[in-house]
Amino acid sequence: MEPQAPLFLHHVGFVVAEIQAGMEAFIASLGATWNGMVYQDPLQKVRVAFLITRAGDAQIELVAPDGPDSPVRRFLEENGGGLHHVCYEVDNLEKQMMEMKSRGALTMRRPKPAVAFEGRRIAWMLTREKLLVELLEKR
Repeated sequence: MEPQAPLFLHHVGFVVAEIQAGMEAFIASLGATWNGMVYQDPLQKVRVAFLITRAGDAQIELVAPDGPDSPVRRFLEENGGGLHHVCYEVDNLEKQMMEMKSRGALTMRRPKPAVAFEGRRIAWMLTREKLLVELLEKR
């Protein structure tokens, strides 16, 4: 099997009921910083915000449902929130999706633009090991 292109860990996503309450807890626990920005994404049906623990490290994304049909609402209700996904930034979104599919991953959501990433597209994959992976195309 051909080696995969290297992936860059962009962020780890945690589902929370409410951004502000979740943010205060994460800042206190991790000594992290937050720029105060909350992004509302009508295509993804979520609100998100990012924490930074140290320059150069992967970010921590807090994700809250934005409406009753949000894709993370069920995760929040069934699991009480928590660790949800890892996000890798990739050079070629379609190629990375094909590579992951060839290794048994399933496409959960096809590429769509994301507000929090200035319209860059994201896609969602689920690995055989049940790891939810968000793929973010590079600028």
